[in-house]
Amino acid sequence: MTNELQDVSSLPQLKFVAPRRVPPPLHLADLGLAKAQELCVEKGYPKFRADQIAKHWYGRFDNDISNYTDLPSVQREEIFALLLPQLLNEVKTITCDNGTTAKSLWRLHDGALVESVLMRYTDRATVCISSQAGCGMACPFCATGQSGLTRNLSVGEIVSQVQQAAADMVSGKIAGGVGRLSNVVFMGMGEPLANYNTILTAIRRMIDPAPNGLGLSARGITVSTVGLVPRIKQLADEGIPVTLAVSLHAPDDELRNELVPVNNRWNVREVLDAAWYYTRKTKRRVSIEYAMIRDINDQEWRGDRLGRILRGHLTHVNLIPLNPTPGSKWTASRPEDEAAFVAAIERHGVPVTVRDTRGREIDGACGQLAAKAD
Repeated sequence: MTNELQDVSSLPQLKFVAPRRVPPPLHLADLGLAKAQELCVEKGYPKFRADQIAKHWYGRFDNDISNYTDLPSVQREEIFALLLPQLLNEVKTITCDNGTTAKSLWRLHDGALVESVLMRYTDRATVCISSQAGCGMACPFCATGQSGLTRNLSVGEIVSQVQQAAADMVSGKIAGGVGRLSNVVFMGMGEPLANYNTILTAIRRMIDPAPNGLGLSARGITVSTVGLVPRIKQLADEGIPVTLAVSLHAPDDELRNELVPVNNRWNVREVLDAAWYYTRKTKRRVSIEYAMIRDINDQEWRGDRLGRILRGHLTHVNLIPLNPTPGSKWTASRPEDEAAFVAAIERHGVPVTVRDTRGREIDGACGQLAAKAD
């Protein structure tokens, strides 16, 4: 054995290659009906088997293979697995509000965790869904934002959250008896417009009638964003009348740069200009989301400034008392400060409401979704 150092200059140079992420299995919602038909034919089944699967899953919100009796029993499991692979594996579901609010934790095929929240009201049922596992926007007051981004969700993973919520409603699983899902809000984990093409396809699956989709109303779907200006404008041009919700949280750039770091790329004025473009193109009112944080963004003068920059536009302010998250240094505004803030906005003729903090006690309210298994 020699003690001389080996000359490594002539050795092949190794390159580090990050492990390739295995994508989720292709699902009916990913494929669309036409491609699902093609896949059936490719695998030796009649193409109408795809139609039968779609009518059960989209039209009846049915996830129980035993009810797919129009499929031949010897092929039923194979066809079901081909077009409806299990994308969401329930880890746990916890409830509050006498069983009318249910937060579900799902484990995806690669171990990533996401959450959705189903909320039943007297006049509607709303599911809050995730578009990403984690979030890369890094808003410091949001539990999801502090967790970082794991990955984008697929069309199938997004639509499956909605289909499962619809199934829970029609089966009477949620307290209050049999009902129908009426609203979908992209306000769970992730920045929806950072997964733009996927959420757009998912929305189309939600609003197309069966057997092509779930048959929901586009007007019952809300897409939230921290302000990705080019994508807001792109969404406006799609011709789909969903509601846009802009998470503003501060009317001035100095503070918003801290609370919503993407403001360093697109400032308040640019974000609002994009929002007003959306209202002009869609004739839909834009919701301005504003988390009320004690002694940070709840000063009366900021309420006045917010009212000034919003007045005259087709908009509505949705104030959200900050929901507690582990380790956060911030908390919700005092009632008297909240009331003064509301009055300051209203003086400019801008409608404003304070959001109901449904799901707070099960960490299922706005900004609380952290997808922890324990």
